[in-house]
Amino acid sequence: MRVRAVHIEQGSASLEFITAGLILLVPLVYLVLAMAALQGGAFAVEGAARQAARVYVQAPDEATAIVRANRAVQFGLLDYDVDPAGAEVNVACAGGVNGCLTRQSTVTVTVRIRVALPLLPDLLSLRDSASVPLEAQATQTVSRFWRAG
Repeated sequence: MRVRAVHIEQGSASLEFITAGLILLVPLVYLVLAMAALQGGAFAVEGAARQAARVYVQAPDEATAIVRANRAVQFGLLDYDVDPAGAEVNVACAGGVNGCLTRQSTVTVTVRIRVALPLLPDLLSLRDSASVPLEAQATQTVSRFWRAG
């Protein structure tokens, strides 16, 4: 004769489901939030660089071009709720003998920002050290019909 041992398991499946769900779900939600912040920052920096290069090559002179490019970067970043205060903008020229705005010269605008990861407190400057640097470049050619304003 065979005797079967009967084990009575007592537990709460709903409590186990909630615990396991939280352990798995919280990191997944944070990952989605972080990736959304980084994607938004990438779109912002790319759009800002492209628009800054476009307005730079259409300006009548160098001084106006720099002002317009900086304004385009500010607007481009603000469209994606990225603070433009920390943005770094560099303009490089190739092919221009007398400056950037000469016919058929190329202008490359580089924009760099740092995107802070979401839900980090401002204690001990964690937001600065836990941020991701993003950079984008855009190149435009000055029109062969360009002439100084």
